[in-house]
Amino acid sequence: GAIPFSGEDYKLLGVDLSDLYELERTLEEAGLNNEIPTLFIAEVVLTYMENTRSDALIQWAAEHFPQACFLVYEQVHPEDPFGHVMQQHFSHLNTALHSLARYPDCEAQQRRFLGKGWTECSVMDMNEFFTCCIPEDEQQRVQTLEPFDEYEEWHLKCSHYFVLAASKGMEPSWTPLLPSVTAPRRAGPVGMAGSVPAAVCARLSGIPGLRRYGHHCVLIKPNVILTTGGFGEEDGQHCRMRNFHVLSKHAGYWEAVCVTQNIPDKRWGERLYHTVSCISDTLALVVGGRTSPSSSGLGMLWLKFPETCNASGPDDIAAELVSLQPAAEAAALRWRHSTTEMTFKGEQYLFVYGGRSALEPVLGDWYFLHTPELSYTVIAVEGPVPESRHSHSACSWEGGVLIAGGLGAAEQPLGSVFLLREFERGFQWQTIETHPPLVPRYSHTAHVHEGKLLLVGGVWFHASSVPGITIIDLMTGLCLDYAINVEYLEWPLMLHNHSSVFLPNEKELLVIGGGGNCFSFGTHLNPEPVSLSLSSILISH
Repeated sequence: GAIPFSGEDYKLLGVDLSDLYELERTLEEAGLNNEIPTLFIAEVVLTYMENTRSDALIQWAAEHFPQACFLVYEQVHPEDPFGHVMQQHFSHLNTALHSLARYPDCEAQQRRFLGKGWTECSVMDMNEFFTCCIPEDEQQRVQTLEPFDEYEEWHLKCSHYFVLAASKGMEPSWTPLLPSVTAPRRAGPVGMAGSVPAAVCARLSGIPGLRRYGHHCVLIKPNVILTTGGFGEEDGQHCRMRNFHVLSKHAGYWEAVCVTQNIPDKRWGERLYHTVSCISDTLALVVGGRTSPSSSGLGMLWLKFPETCNASGPDDIAAELVSLQPAAEAAALRWRHSTTEMTFKGEQYLFVYGGRSALEPVLGDWYFLHTPELSYTVIAVEGPVPESRHSHSACSWEGGVLIAGGLGAAEQPLGSVFLLREFERGFQWQTIETHPPLVPRYSHTAHVHEGKLLLVGGVWFHASSVPGITIIDLMTGLCLDYAINVEYLEWPLMLHNHSSVFLPNEKELLVIGGGGNCFSFGTHLNPEPVSLSLSSILISH
């Protein structure tokens, strides 16, 4: 063990940590006094060692230093979809993570230290650390450093890293992981009421255009789905998607075809986190979306297609810009919002709600647009106004709108469910109480079927499991979570930034796209659409 660098109060040593005899000799030579309080910091170090050796190192530190603290930062939760992508990344680099198999969660890491000579040990994942231990003004400073729109990947990465602080012999005892704010403690694992099987669709594999995220799929008529926008794979490279895809079902099988679009200004066609609403058999409306997080002035777009449009003869889809009256323009300057069909006094409206903009990290406003001419209408709304949110879900129900979840102010997931329903001369917000309370989530999709709200996937902070299908009975508020059984899939299913279409007759849910761009582990796109059969959990009464 050489001492390659030595300063007045700093020594940099090169030594193999798995050779404890050599480590001890080198530290002694460098003049380390192990009788005074000593801090060990291991920032993604132990996991690269064989477990028997890292365990021995942890125990050695406890035995040789009467007053010591040990800080660890490394990965956790290898078995969920993001955990698989993370492990793949490190395997490709030929640096496998050894700790994960034996110490898969925070509790196991805590037991590890307490069992190896450390008397105090606290541990939390990085979502909890960021929320609870970083002062609010510092959180806000970080959140406004640059235009940022990768919330899903950020929160997933933070749920797969933990920070641990162990100590022994310290008077007074040393517990640095003391929350400065008390965030709601995440209860134990989310109880699952059962599971639903996931299967790939026979004829939809190998179509690169269906590997995308931040796109939008809409049923334009029974068994015909239009997919637009997003970021994904086109001509062998990752880019914002310009082309449309039409999926249609023939004789029980889904087929897909790519439709080149002829939009006057190509920027209008390349958008993420927009919405698409079907107005008639031949007309759909695209609202909002962004190209980059600093440019979102994309306005609205009409998509016109022939009545015969399907995957065997998609024809052309014509796109033209919508000229909006000035009062309605702000409705389109947003993304991660929702646009929902609704009725008022027997007339058809679109309800644009929430989202975010280049200026506002989270929006709580709404617009009523009368269809088809999209005139901006002021309608009175009473009741408790939902807190601002984006990446929520919104569904039409009995002429009104159901809003669920989303990411709220301070980038915290929300668990609230609201119903906007017609009331006297306008509308009223009503809170739907769920039992047990809905686990806060965002970036999910939603559908309504026979008085039940179905939430599909999303991101939540409960690291012990990933969101599957949640069913909320709108009459009773009963809330049940179901896991998605992925044993028949050969790849990790990422259920965020996806789009989904529910087919009520078959009780089948088609999930198209999903995934994201993780700054640490690269781009992950679900390679093909997945069909979820819900017939076992949607028993008709």
